[in-house]
Amino acid sequence: MVLPLPKDLLGPPPSWAARLSEPGSPVCSPDWLALREPADHAARSADLAAALDAHLAGHRGEVVVRDLGCGTGSMARWLAPRLSLPQRWSTHDRDADLAQRAAATAPVPATAVVGDLRDLTDLAGTDVVVCSALLDLLDTAAVERLAGLCADAGAAALLTLSVTGEVALDPPDPVDADVAAAFDAHQRREGRLGPDAPAAVADAFARRGFGITRRASPWRLGPGDAALVEEWLRGRLDAACAQDPSAAAAAGPYLERRLTALAAGTLHATVGHADLLALPAAGGDR
Repeated sequence: MVLPLPKDLLGPPPSWAARLSEPGSPVCSPDWLALREPADHAARSADLAAALDAHLAGHRGEVVVRDLGCGTGSMARWLAPRLSLPQRWSTHDRDADLAQRAAATAPVPATAVVGDLRDLTDLAGTDVVVCSALLDLLDTAAVERLAGLCADAGAAALLTLSVTGEVALDPPDPVDADVAAAFDAHQRREGRLGPDAPAAVADAFARRGFGITRRASPWRLGPGDAALVEEWLRGRLDAACAQDPSAAAAAGPYLERRLTALAAGTLHATVGHADLLALPAAGGDR
């Protein structure tokens, strides 16, 4: 997610700086996660959840699910009711408070696990690995390692809401393309996969014999999502200007135009994401 603007270069943060979130950061505030949860729930592919449920149909006993980068537990609240069998979840996050919140609010028995993805060395006994809005923060080595751990354990994976870089704002603005280019470059900083994650993850799992099914899972936002749209816009600009400080001069007027349209009820945003289901048995489509 976004790094704060360098204060020694640009002075105090401008009025458009993100308030609740830093897009691209592994550190997420509960307020930001709560704000985006309804859009996340609407976007995730119910089709892939149903396919995962069908895959698990012959399982005996509890299904063991590990939620990586769980945040406050949105994935468990969305997925657990869609799986027919009894479940036990582990909610993994580097933030202890988030991991514990996720476990406490899960609709099924859950245990909090505090640690970075790099701390995960074994998925033995795990039936399903899930994550949401995480893969774009990883580099190629981390994705390969995750796919390898899932293969070793024979675990299925449902990996949701990875950004694709496809963003459409209506009405369009001449500055949209510049913001998008800087934002995508920021997401790819220091070797992160950013919008390249969906393809890289599909390839990593497919090379290990998994059947892969992908679905688009875009946010479709309008005037009824005004608070989320505003926060997303602010975070997007913060990231773009962290990547390219020369964009700061245009950022304020651009945001003002966008928020004026939002207040008038004329601004709509489609933010591209992709969901991926990887099943250890043969099947799925590329």
